[in-house]
Amino acid sequence: MDANSLKEKAEAWLRMDPDPATVAELQGVLARGEVADLADRFAGELEFGTAGLRGVLGAGPNRMNRAVVRRTTAGLARYLKATVPDVTTRGVVVGRDGRRLSAEFAEDTACVLAAEGIPALVFPALCPTPLVAFAVLRLKAAAGVMVTASHNPPEYNGYKVYWGNGAQIIPPHDKGIAAEIARVEPASEVPLLSPAEAHASGLWRDVPDALGEAYLDAILALRLYKRGSDTLSLVYTAMHGVGGSWVEQALLRAGFSRFHPVAEQQQPDGSFPTVRFPNPEEPGAMDLSLATAQRVKADLVLANDPDADRLAVMVRDAEGQLRMLTGNEVGVLLGHYVLLQGPTLARGRPHVVTTIVSSSQLGEIARELGAAYDEVLTGFKWIANRAIEREQAEGTHFVFGYEEALGYSVGTVARDKDGISAALVFADLAAWCESRGRTVLGYLEEIQRRHGLFLSAQRNFTFPGAEGARIIARIMEGFRQALPASIGTHGVRAVHDYVKGERLPPSNVLAFELEGGGRVTLRPSGTEPKIKYYFELKESPGAGEAMDVARARGEDRLQKLIDAFVALARERGQPEVES
Repeated sequence: MDANSLKEKAEAWLRMDPDPATVAELQGVLARGEVADLADRFAGELEFGTAGLRGVLGAGPNRMNRAVVRRTTAGLARYLKATVPDVTTRGVVVGRDGRRLSAEFAEDTACVLAAEGIPALVFPALCPTPLVAFAVLRLKAAAGVMVTASHNPPEYNGYKVYWGNGAQIIPPHDKGIAAEIARVEPASEVPLLSPAEAHASGLWRDVPDALGEAYLDAILALRLYKRGSDTLSLVYTAMHGVGGSWVEQALLRAGFSRFHPVAEQQQPDGSFPTVRFPNPEEPGAMDLSLATAQRVKADLVLANDPDADRLAVMVRDAEGQLRMLTGNEVGVLLGHYVLLQGPTLARGRPHVVTTIVSSSQLGEIARELGAAYDEVLTGFKWIANRAIEREQAEGTHFVFGYEEALGYSVGTVARDKDGISAALVFADLAAWCESRGRTVLGYLEEIQRRHGLFLSAQRNFTFPGAEGARIIARIMEGFRQALPASIGTHGVRAVHDYVKGERLPPSNVLAFELEGGGRVTLRPSGTEPKIKYYFELKESPGAGEAMDVARARGEDRLQKLIDAFVALARERGQPEVES
């Protein structure tokens, strides 16, 4: 797009942008003649999908701003009125985190819903994402909106949508909402009431404090050991997010008296002053947690991301050093614990779910313990909706789901990943281990000796821009056109091409099952210019063999598998780049 065309698009945007701040921002870009910046802002529109919206804050259709939020809400409201007959009675829950402009976006959402005649059930204060998912179910709302960008850097914000079943939207609702958004008038013409008008008309209703108490009661009931501990020392970080007070209340009420929050990160702060990337998996994000843990001699470190729907865990190893558990290790520990210790939770056959890129170890555990098991596409929306589907069709009872990217759901309190309840149940697990004279890693070893040592790794390769998209497409097509019979020394037992929609909804994912146990999965990222490779191998420790020895052997095999697969990818068009 040439400079003149960009200028015309920018001027048209200025005429419809209802926010003076983004108007001034875009006028500044125009005055400075920043063509590359304009090109990015007007390269397209933020795409509304199953994760809603997420993007960098700023002016333009390819940014998160009040114009985009108003048009998105109008489209959502009109889709709901067309598909949910009682939406004007049930209403829509609206929550927000502590990020920049979250308050304004939540207010605009409520005021547009009200103008459409739909009651907005608004959290008056900051709230975690799982509380919105819980509220949709508890209040019997038609839908929910959470304003958050989860663990993205501070310049981002987003808009997550829940359906009336409490789960994130999946097809056909995402496409239906997107089609309605495309038909919405310019943002300056979207009807909305003022907050005062919405309150006066009864179409803005504050969510009562009692709902938060109901949530805490519900997650406290998920505990299996139920005794807490006055000796187990816990450090917790909210990562400058909205989970701090909720996790603190939950753990103290559960009897964990030695609770130590990371003071510098306990209160919400959308600028994230101590971390550049507020994701527990990112380098440096856990530094303050580690320092606090060393000072108080903590046994366990728990970390949420800023909207508190994810959980990271660190535990002490045999040498007394703190070690970060992988998402798969946490998932296997929680899944085994819930299945083994919680049969009274089941109101039918217990059901556990994970994703096609997470460890398959949960499936082996489920089969031995008689539980129903599913693998679904990446994204918690698929986990929650599959759980609901089987409950309705077969009478199963969902007890646990997880994805390797630190997302966990225990029970049905919230139909989404919930870092608060997961933190509570993991602390309960640690206290149970302590009561048996075991460490958390000792419990993990018990599981691995019985079910096998599953080792996993991930490699990401970034290829930005239009040329990068072509490279990623070439790699995927290269593997489809030349399916490998083996990867290194591992024969390929089966190939699953999920783009065909044979077992799951169509998705651009390829998976190779390996002889002897293990798999390799590749897929383009849905949110970043990356191609992602996931690797898993199963190692069987010998009788009496030290786990460290078996792990070292397995990790050597895993690295050889990774090297062999990356070599195959390069034969199929991947450039020589670092991940």
